[in-house]
Amino acid sequence: MELYELFEKINQFVDELDLVYARKLIEENMEIVKGKKHHLSRNARELVEVLMDANLSTLNRKEMLILQTINTYASNFDLGGLKITLKNNTDLLVKNEIYQYLNSDARIVLEGMGAITKQ
Repeated sequence: MELYELFEKINQFVDELDLVYARKLIEENMEIVKGKKHHLSRNARELVEVLMDANLSTLNRKEMLILQTINTYASNFDLGGLKITLKNNTDLLVKNEIYQYLNSDARIVLEGMGAITKQ
């Protein structure tokens, strides 16, 4: 999809109040849209601003699945699987918002391992 088509589609979806598809397009092309917001309608620019503010503190689907896996391994006390998952996803442990998605077993195990700090 070319840039012109992308901005036309976003503007069209916002005008039709089809915010689900507009949000999906914006999130998939966030870097492009941030740099060229002047091609968007006023309402679309507002949606981009809202998504940029919300995007700073949210986790994507892949990260949520990783946290679910960590919770499962911690609940089953499968330290081998937990260590491999943590080793492959060290950048996720740095994020502050993951703490609320961890169950009590995962919090205790990860704090004991020193992977996260106690909050």
